[in-house]
Amino acid sequence: MSRPILAARDLEIRRGADLVLRVPALEVRQGEVLAIIGPNGAGKSSLLRVLALLEAPAAGEKVELRTRSLLALRRRMAVVFQEPLLCDMTVERNVALGLRLRGLDGARGAVERWLARLGVAHLRRRPARTLSGGEAQRVNLARALVLDPEVLLLDEPFAALDPPTRSTLQADLRAILAETRTTAVFVTHHRDEALALGDRVAVLMRGAVAQLDVPERVFGFPADEEVARFVGVETLLPGTVLGAAEGLVTVQIAGAAVEVAGEGSAGQRVLVCLRPEDVALARAGARPSSVRNHLAGRITAIVPLGFLARVVVDCGV
Repeated sequence: MSRPILAARDLEIRRGADLVLRVPALEVRQGEVLAIIGPNGAGKSSLLRVLALLEAPAAGEKVELRTRSLLALRRRMAVVFQEPLLCDMTVERNVALGLRLRGLDGARGAVERWLARLGVAHLRRRPARTLSGGEAQRVNLARALVLDPEVLLLDEPFAALDPPTRSTLQADLRAILAETRTTAVFVTHHRDEALALGDRVAVLMRGAVAQLDVPERVFGFPADEEVARFVGVETLLPGTVLGAAEGLVTVQIAGAAVEVAGEGSAGQRVLVCLRPEDVALARAGARPSSVRNHLAGRITAIVPLGFLARVVVDCGV
């Protein structure tokens, strides 16, 4: 396991007298992408600003594990916000701005390399104010990455982009982070972005970190009902554990015994999470041999969704 490069402990972030977020402990490991998700107002951007040393917490501290010099740490970070905030100058000069501010004017090769890598080299002479939203965000990313940061912090960088542009830029960023092994903290409210980019996912709920784990665990085994609904689990069936063995738990749901992956002890009340893609419908009495679990139910509604449809089934629970 790679070692942490950033750590926060006993953080409290407040807005006036209101507690926005409390984080007892959080570590960001060397070379990983930590995706931070949660509903609006959960404190995602506030946490990122604290980690970036742009905002002081009301309590606790954010530390870097290899240096106590805040200036040295800040110079090893780069931050990308939702709005590109480009200066009124050419694309090339915008990308080189951070280098000039750090006295590295001679690093022209790095500017050219990142202009090309982000696909905006042909725009180098263009005034930044003439760029589209996607072009401006590519320039913004190039301006951050040209600094060769040890930690890249991104605050919903794709939120203002249309879906095709967002998808393309997301794929480019994923490839860049994999190539450079740059440590990154990525704030988003899009679940698909967290799945695509995050090595681990932190879910913020009710002013706290409700779950922190690899994407497969967060999206496949949510910590509680609120997390489950946020990560897209629409069907939650209450049941009682009958027994467990070899990673499988047998749960009684509406009189039927259902085997699911997970952990539990006999008599424990649980919620079984079902995604639509995990369910196949069959007429009553038809039991395909390839299907392990069966629940009887009655269709109560069919809601058209373009080329698809949402089928609502009452299982009597």
